[in-house]
Amino acid sequence: MTYQQPVLDDLDRQILAALVANARTSFTEIGQSVGLSAPAVKRRVDRMRETEVITGFTTIVRPAALGWRTEAYVEVFCDAAGPPRRLAEVARTYPEVVAAVTVTGGADALLHIRAADIDHFEEVLERIRAEPFVTRTNSFIALTHLLPNSPEAGSPATPPDETKSR
Repeated sequence: MTYQQPVLDDLDRQILAALVANARTSFTEIGQSVGLSAPAVKRRVDRMRETEVITGFTTIVRPAALGWRTEAYVEVFCDAAGPPRRLAEVARTYPEVVAAVTVTGGADALLHIRAADIDHFEEVLERIRAEPFVTRTNSFIALTHLLPNSPEAGSPATPPDETKSR
């Protein structure tokens, strides 16, 4: 079964932009801004949820407020016993791993890690290195978020201004 890209019209995009800016915006408020009734907005949101255009609603918290003051990206290099399924299992066992992807290039995967401090990060890194199929790692400690309003920095995503791309 192949994935079918859902077709979004301008109203869908406006509704998505409103929800990305503030997921708590009511259907009534969104409807007023896009020229639809609240039930019509709800139907569109329900359709976008069913087609997985909208995959969920969340609260964004600054990581430092939860004690996560150190952030790093770790390239993971594996032997043949480290398929993506196994890497995913390992990533899920570490609460410090906030994202994990397979990548092209020399590394097999890239892990995004948050830790309380450098000592905590080093302890997590040693546990990852101890996995039997991990042959080596290469770490990058994040210093400054160049896009401080990004979700990765603990801020809500701001939808791109469509007029700039035209």
